[in-house]
Amino acid sequence: MVATALTIAGSDSGGGAGIQADLKTFSALGVYGASVITAITAQNTCAVTDVHPVPNATVAAQIAAVLGDIRVDCIKIGMLGDAALIETVARALEAYRGPIVLDPVMVAKSGARLLPDAARAALIAHLLPRADLLTPNLPEAAALLGCAEAQDDAEMQRQGARLREMGAGAVLMKGGHAQGATCTDWLIAGDATRLDAPRIATRNTHGTGCTLSSAVAAGLAKGQTLAQAVEAAHGWLHSAILAADTLEIGQGHGPVHHFHEVWT
Repeated sequence: MVATALTIAGSDSGGGAGIQADLKTFSALGVYGASVITAITAQNTCAVTDVHPVPNATVAAQIAAVLGDIRVDCIKIGMLGDAALIETVARALEAYRGPIVLDPVMVAKSGARLLPDAARAALIAHLLPRADLLTPNLPEAAALLGCAEAQDDAEMQRQGARLREMGAGAVLMKGGHAQGATCTDWLIAGDATRLDAPRIATRNTHGTGCTLSSAVAAGLAKGQTLAQAVEAAHGWLHSAILAADTLEIGQGHGPVHHFHEVWT
């Protein structure tokens, strides 16, 4: 029986992030993907020029339709537009008992704000406690905690531990926004596990956060432990970034190559 995963996220018209990146990731990793669209964005590799939220009732109906028919082994949650939608999603998932990966999408690669500051409290109250894994980058972790961005490994670990104390089952602190020749992520789950990769000199990193969280969700859907899923996703994303320049998509921050193991 094929593993299945559901993504609840916004649509990226440029195809590099959001729902499109999630479904590409699921497919590339051998997982059947279903989707719930929370917003329609006018977006390309350079900018987000418009965001049209899907009505909350329609989001809830999509979730009910999928969960009412399809066995879902893992859920990944991405872009949620406001506090009311966050509460809607939380209510719609009350009966779901599988693992949930929460990617707190707040700022696009272009710098556009994707989650109002007022929705931060709702995310913390209603979805953080449901997350088996929270996957913030450094700006997102700082926004959730109301503090400055972590500047070193020790502070990344401390912030991850604080986010666990706020309710997340585990936290993957992503170091892509840091500096240096090595990109370091920290999985905070009882203990702290360091994941290093050489930093790749490329501007084609659009959708890396969506892709990484979806890759972890795919691993969990296939029955991997959290540590196994995170390690496998980390290595797979590194290869997808290495192959990104071969795609030559757009004039800004292009996407990673989700199908680097299938075609070049």
